[in-house]
Amino acid sequence: MHSTKDIVAIPGDGIGPEVMRATQAVLKAAGAPLKWHVHHAGVTALSEGESGVLPQSTIDAIQEYKVALKGPCTTPVGKGFSSVNVQLRKALDLYAAVRPVRSLPGVKTRFENIDLVIIRENTEGLYSGVENVVTPGTVMSMKVATEAACKRISEWAFDYARKRDRKKVTVFHKANIMKLTDGLFIRESAKVAENYEDINYEEVIIDAGCMKMVQDPTQFDMLLLENLYGDVVSDLCAGLVGGLGVVPGANISLKEAVFEAVHGSAPDIAGKDLANPLALIMSAVMMLNYLADTEGLEIMREAAEKIKAAYNAALEAGEKTRDLGGELGTEAFTDALCRRIKAL
Repeated sequence: MHSTKDIVAIPGDGIGPEVMRATQAVLKAAGAPLKWHVHHAGVTALSEGESGVLPQSTIDAIQEYKVALKGPCTTPVGKGFSSVNVQLRKALDLYAAVRPVRSLPGVKTRFENIDLVIIRENTEGLYSGVENVVTPGTVMSMKVATEAACKRISEWAFDYARKRDRKKVTVFHKANIMKLTDGLFIRESAKVAENYEDINYEEVIIDAGCMKMVQDPTQFDMLLLENLYGDVVSDLCAGLVGGLGVVPGANISLKEAVFEAVHGSAPDIAGKDLANPLALIMSAVMMLNYLADTEGLEIMREAAEKIKAAYNAALEAGEKTRDLGGELGTEAFTDALCRRIKAL
C-alpha cells in the first residue's frame, strides 16, 4: 500500500476547471496515489468571494503541501490586476521555469525530432513588472539583474542538464546592448559552466538565436534565458511542435513546485467540450517525475510512464482534439487516454 501524496489543485479560469478534471481523471486511471486540495486563483477566486486574485490561503496551501498543479488564469491586457502567475512566482520565489518542448507522434509540424528544454529565470529582469510614471506621458520599466539570481538559475540549469543527460546549454542574451544586466547574466553562466566540463556551453545573441531556431531547432539542446526572453522564446519553441496546447511547464523554488498549463484560459470555448487538456496532462507527468526524483516515489514515475505512453499512442492513432486536427472533444479525448492506460 502506497502512501498518498497531498497536492494542491488550482483549477484556474475559463477552460481551467475542464482541463483540471480531465487531468485528474487520467492521473486516477494511471494509479497515481494523490490527494487533492482545491484552492483558487484568478477571476475564479474573486467569484468565490476572495478579496484578491491570489488568496493567501492558496499560497499557504502550496507552502504546506509543497507541490501544486495549476490551470490557466486570466490576466487582463494593459489594465486591471497584475498577472496571477507573476504574483505567484514572487510570493513563493519560484525562480526556475522549466519548459520541455518535443515533437509528438501524430502532431505534424514543419520540423521533426525536436527535443528542447527551456530554462527561464523567473523572478527578475524586465518581465518582473517594475514600472512607474516618470512624468505625464512618460513611463518606465526597470530591468533588474542580481548576481545571486543569475548564479542560482545557471547552477539549476546545469544541474538539470547533467541529471537529464543533456549535452549542451545555450544562453540567449543581448549583452552587446544591455552590457550590465545581460552582461551579468552571461558572466555568471560562464562561471558556472566551468564546473561542468561534460556539458558544452555557448552564448548566442538572442535575435540571431531566434533566426537559428526557426531555421533548425535541432541544433539546440537546452536554452537558458533571463525572464522576458524566456517567456517569448519558450512560446516560439512551442509553436515549433504544435503550439501551447502540447507543451507542459513548471515553476520551481528551493521548497515548492507549481506545475501548470502554459496556455491561456480561453474563456470563449469554456464549457463547450472543446478544450485540449493535453498540456495540463503533460504538466502532471512532469509533476509525477518530480515527485519520483525528489521524494523517491517510484510509483509516481510508473504512473507518468503509463500516461506518456497513452497520449503518444493516442496521438499517433489519430485520437486527437480538434485543435490538433482531430475530432474529439475534451471528455472523449480523456476517455481515450484512460482506456489506453487501463489496457497497459
